[in-house]
Amino acid sequence: MIFPSPDLLLPPLRAVGVQPSVADLERAHYRAMADCDKPDREPPDAQWWLQYLRDFVAACGVPAAEVDAVAAGIVGLTQGFSWTHVGPGVTEALRGIAALELPLGIVSNSTGEVEETLRHLNVCYACDYAAVSDHVAAGGFGTEVGVVIDSAVVGVSKPDPAIFAVALEALGIPDAERSTVMHVGDSLRYDVTGAIAAGVRPVHLDPHGYCPAPAGHEHIRRLDEIVALAAGA
Repeated sequence: MIFPSPDLLLPPLRAVGVQPSVADLERAHYRAMADCDKPDREPPDAQWWLQYLRDFVAACGVPAAEVDAVAAGIVGLTQGFSWTHVGPGVTEALRGIAALELPLGIVSNSTGEVEETLRHLNVCYACDYAAVSDHVAAGGFGTEVGVVIDSAVVGVSKPDPAIFAVALEALGIPDAERSTVMHVGDSLRYDVTGAIAAGVRPVHLDPHGYCPAPAGHEHIRRLDEIVALAAGA
């Protein structure tokens, strides 16, 4: 739903002669996620952000000899939470999903800021947020969801099925109904694998068909396609 800030990414890319558009940056994100997901790649370690950025800047067209330096430079520019660019069609898609009146929640591997960031960007907010009334009445905060789960807050990360269990419990979904739940995510390694381990239905958001192992799970190109899947589930 959200991407690293173009304002932080573009200057170091332009400094080495690469001139991507915002759409190019979004595409490079999906390329980098797919590269991280390749079966022959070791799971990212504590340096996940740096490893992701190496793949990301390479996908943007940075010459191989400069990839490490550019990625390291971006790490220095992105201290703190830098995922503040809302993807195209995300807010509209969430409204469409919410209109189905099904339990809806967010499960994110993050660093403790994702719930506040989603509110600030007017993407969505958890319905138990104490200070919503006036702001929601004014059209702020985006779509109401049942819960926003941040791995840094709950202490467990995707693909561990325990993080899904936290979300399902918060949404009041019993174990017997897990197989009717869909989890949408852009990572084979974290989202698809985690959903399968948790006994829920994985849906891979893969706009450009980059999934390195596409068999055995569903794919969508746009978030709003989940509405048709959910309506027919």
